[in-house]
This record gives sequence, C-alpha cells and structure tokens, in this order.
Amino acid sequence: MDNYTKDLSIVISLFNEEESLPELVSWIQEVMEEQKYSYEILMINDGSTDRSWDVIKELAARDSNIHGICFRRNYGKSAALYEGFKAAQGRVVVTMDADLQDSPDEIPEMYRMVVEDGWDIVSGWKQHRKDNKLTKNLPSKLYNWTARKVTGVKLHDMNCGLKAYKNEVVKNVEVYSEMHRYIPYLAKNAGFTKITEKPVYHQKRKYGVSKFGIERFVNGFLDLLSLWFLSTFGKKPMHFFGFTGLVTFFAGFVCALWVIIEKLVHQFSGAKFRPVTDQPLFYLALVALVIGVLLFLAGFICEMISRNGQERNRYNIREEF
Repeated sequence: MDNYTKDLSIVISLFNEEESLPELVSWIQEVMEEQKYSYEILMINDGSTDRSWDVIKELAARDSNIHGICFRRNYGKSAALYEGFKAAQGRVVVTMDADLQDSPDEIPEMYRMVVEDGWDIVSGWKQHRKDNKLTKNLPSKLYNWTARKVTGVKLHDMNCGLKAYKNEVVKNVEVYSEMHRYIPYLAKNAGFTKITEKPVYHQKRKYGVSKFGIERFVNGFLDLLSLWFLSTFGKKPMHFFGFTGLVTFFAGFVCALWVIIEKLVHQFSGAKFRPVTDQPLFYLALVALVIGVLLFLAGFICEMISRNGQERNRYNIREEF
C-alpha cells in the first residue's frame, strides 16, 4: 500500500531568483487548487546572495504547503535536488526551475501520465526554445544527440528542468556532483525503464540572467563519460582495465617479437640488418608492454576496491512477499 501523504511534491532548486518566486508560487497554487491536488512545494535555496531566502520564508508564512531548505553556500543543482528528493512525500515528484521558463500548467498532464499511464519518468521537451539559437539551441541539440547515443535513453531534451517522477524513482537514485542532467539515465540503470517525454511550453526568462553558461555543455559531456564508465564498469573494473591491459601487452609483445625475429632472419641469411636497439618500433613495443602491465595491475587494484565497497551488494528490489 502507498504511504504518500501528498499527491504532488514540487521540488524547486533556485539561486538568486527573488523576483520570480512570488509569481511562480502564485501560478503553482492556482494550478493545484484548480485540480484539487494535495501538494507541497519544496524550495531549496542553493546559497543565494540576494533576498531569495527571505522571500521563501514570507511565502511559507502564508501557505503551509511551502517548505524551504537553505544551503549555507552554493553547492549546485544536484545537491539541491538530492535534498529535495529526500524530503519529498508526494506520490509524484515534479522538478522545475524557478526562473518562470517552466510552466506549471504542464504539471496536471505530466501527473496523469505517471499515475494513469504508468510511466516512471515523464521528461519535458522544449520543442520551441526561446533561448539564443547560437549559444543555447545549437549546443543543446549536439549535447542531447550525444547523450541519446551514449545512454540509450531516447529523450530530445535530457537537460530540461521540468520532469515528473514516481516517488519510488527519486528514492532509489542518488544525484551527486553535476549528475542532475542524467537522472533518466541513473533511473534506467536502477531498473526504471518506463521513460517518456512530453512537449512543453518554454518561456523567455522574465527576471534576472541565466546562471548557466556555454561551459555547462562541456562539463555535461565530461560528466556523461564519467557516468557511462561508472555504470558500465563500476562493479567490474577488471573487465575494462584487464582487457585493455591484455590487448596493449599483446600488441607490444608481438611487435617486440617481430623486431627480434626479423633481425635474426637477416643476420643468419647474411643480409644487412639493424640492431634491435636501433629500431624505434622496439621501444614502442617496450612502452606498450609496460603500459599493458600497469593497466592490468590497475584493474586488480580497482577490483579490490570495488569488492570492499559498501555498494557492492546493493540491488533495487521491486517487490517481495
């Protein structure tokens, strides 16, 4: 039996958004009252330097459905979502940005898709973005194409802040570092494979300026590689390092053997030959042999660390009786 105290938990991570908060909260309240949802709004202040936290406290004083968490400094969106997910008590957990670019009017349909259609995650898809095409749209398309190819999660807008999750999903994924971009991939690796998307309306930023620059796409790509590597080889590092080490060692061994045999053949046939130590290929072969051994040893060390890790026998169990 479900033990949820609310229909919806709306998790909002924010940094210096004092101007948009009253309008955003009013908009959410209007939608929630119209749909007669029981709800909570969890506002995580990620170390804002403006009056955002004061505004949150003022809003909470007028509405008991609003709860706030305030970080002492800026930790990043992943940390904010982690705390929000931990506190969420709703049957469906919705994440959205605080800059009014995400529309609360999209929430009822996303809620229905989770509750009635049975999706684990419904991700927003900003088909018609209002951002600058050169600095946001084009890098976003390239980033999302790469993410689809690497993760196998077929979403057009992986980084869209507006998403709806089953409560069970957010309680079984750990968001850390800058991995908030890849929650659908984390969920897929945890066994939640019913992932879809919904086209959503995207508005221009009304107040302030964006807190994200072009560097987020570079960082996002590096995070994607890290996440792919950890999810693929995290519990079996020897499969990567050991295999790579063996291939490198074998290639170096074959090259070294070739150089030595070639020298011996020329020497015994009376032909002119170069000493083994005068051939660059021999030194390249030695380097490959050394690297192969080091990779193989790295695999052993990583395997020992993995086998002694606290997460080595952590599995997501769907149900039991």
